[in-house]
Amino acid sequence: MDNIIIEASGVTVSFRSKKGSLHKAVNDISLSLAPGETLAVVGGSGSGKTTLLRALIGLVKPEKGRVALLGKDISALSGDELAKVRQKCGYVQQDPYGAIPPGLTALDAVCEPAVIAGLKASKDKIRERAEALLEELGLKSERILRSRAVGLSGGQRQRVQLARALMLSPQILFCDEPTSMQDASTRGEVVGVLSKYVSSGTAMVFVTHDLMLAGTAAEKIIVMKDGCLCEEGLTDNILNDPDDPYTVKLISSIPHLTRLAK
Repeated sequence: MDNIIIEASGVTVSFRSKKGSLHKAVNDISLSLAPGETLAVVGGSGSGKTTLLRALIGLVKPEKGRVALLGKDISALSGDELAKVRQKCGYVQQDPYGAIPPGLTALDAVCEPAVIAGLKASKDKIRERAEALLEELGLKSERILRSRAVGLSGGQRQRVQLARALMLSPQILFCDEPTSMQDASTRGEVVGVLSKYVSSGTAMVFVTHDLMLAGTAAEKIIVMKDGCLCEEGLTDNILNDPDDPYTVKLISSIPHLTRLAK
């Protein structure tokens, strides 16, 4: 279909343990996403959700299955071709501590993707956009903009990483626990910023262990356990009428869950 921007079919990823046994981190997962849609991938630790995200962006090679980004089978692309596709993607990895070059200030770290991509804009225009993104994410003090990663909190680093991911106006956002180090107020602000980009046509895969957060961030959810797909569907249906016992267990652990119709 022409309007599908991400398509995965039968993706399976295995790792060999130190003892030599084979572990299926992702087992036969299929999904698709159109521009302006958000898919939340929900599951506990070890469920395979991060490995799935990394397979979707081509950082992990599936042993079986196919992933297409922007209509291109990523397994068939050369290194240069894959790099060009990734320039149209924003990736927010789970650990923000290793995601920001330690020698760069927060502002320079956000400018860096534009420099690497050879963006045809003046240095001042690039810095203006970086400052605007950081301010949008609640980072506007001169001290923060001039601070290196070592001088930032985990939550601040996470927001700098988000600004980096948005710098090139990506068509697809891949976000792995992007609010894990935010407090309640900034978590809502970050989700609001991401939702604004989705409403303008960006597709987003949003990985989280928090089903309640998934309900506010995405209109579609897949639930994973032990590398397998337990359940998938519209957010409202998953939260209010789950089929799988594991999804029911996740929902029962959320106090005062209310209807989250999208």
